Amino acid sequence: MKKPIAFIFCLLLLLGCENESKLTFENLQLENEPCPDCPKINIAIPKVLDETRIAKAVNTALREEIIAVLRFEEEEEEINTIQKAMSSFARGNHELGQMLGQEVVPWEANFEGKISYEDATLLCIRLKTYSFLGGAHGYNAVTLLNFDKQKGNEIEGHQLFKDYEGFREFAEEKFRIQENIPPNSNINDTGFMFLGNSFDLPQQIGLVKEGVLLQYNHYEVATHDENIVLIIPFKEAKPFLKNSYQKTIL
Repeated sequence: MKKPIAFIFCLLLLLGCENESKLTFENLQLENEPCPDCPKINIAIPKVLDETRIAKAVNTALREEIIAVLRFEEEEEEINTIQKAMSSFARGNHELGQMLGQEVVPWEANFEGKISYEDATLLCIRLKTYSFLGGAHGYNAVTLLNFDKQKGNEIEGHQLFKDYEGFREFAEEKFRIQENIPPNSNINDTGFMFLGNSFDLPQQIGLVKEGVLLQYNHYEVATHDENIVLIIPFKEAKPFLKNSYQKTIL
């Protein structure tokens, strides 16, 4: 009977350590006051509650991403909060109507942030953004925010790798298979628009439970308005990742 008890004790200890490594989040939801001519703004993102360096990094990165979308370009005052950015967005919509001398279709901005991956060392948040500023249709985009929890800072997608070029070559093989592009043909032969006719990794690289996520946003490498997503399983991506991240990746 001692072995089963010891095993259960070790399992509980491991689970406890895993829970301790997770950050504490709450859901932050914001929206502007509705009115017939007002823009529609909806924000639903995670907010870290811990009083730590990594908490500040996460909350700051999310705030800056939202401000960058909502901030009206001609705004002169400093926009350093989401609430100020929401007001700036509304003023921009109103000023456009005044400039044109007519009513304009209300603008729209939606933000949805979710934790796509977290372990003892790494955190990735997937922020989906939709913005409409008039015209035929709006614009959808996904931003992948990666954080090194041990160092307490945000990292770019390429910083996950010790062999970025090797990963790029491996990802191209996977991309060709997924998109039915023959191995020896030009990468753009089936309608893609990679610069210089050379495969490149997307601007947005992050992590999900299944592996490394490569997110090509609208019009990044194709004329159509669909996002292109490629996931490289961790088992296949591990050799290219930095050693410090290999130890914690599932």
